[in-house]
Amino acid sequence: MESYNTLVEALEGLEKEGYSEEFNLKQDYLESSNGKFQIRHHEFEIDKFFRFEGETDPSDESIVYAISSAKYNLKGVLVSAYGIYSEPLVDEMIKKFSFAK
Repeated sequence: MESYNTLVEALEGLEKEGYSEEFNLKQDYLESSNGKFQIRHHEFEIDKFFRFEGETDPSDESIVYAISSAKYNLKGVLVSAYGIYSEPLVDEMIKKFSFAK
């Protein structure tokens, strides 16, 4: 699997792989950036993810998920904080997500 040094590099690399949608996390689904699609946890896969740690500031800790949905023919990313600054909703949703094998 590829690796990236920064979040920006990861987003650029994933976009080149076709992960062009930016997903927003809602109460119990992912929403496409244009609001057109509401994707439930059983309708997508997390293909890969990358974690990034800030050198000195814990608030710089982030994670990017590369997500695909065969049902909606979409590939995109969800970016979130992790660690002590992660959103409880993100943690709860991630537990429900189905990771690609």
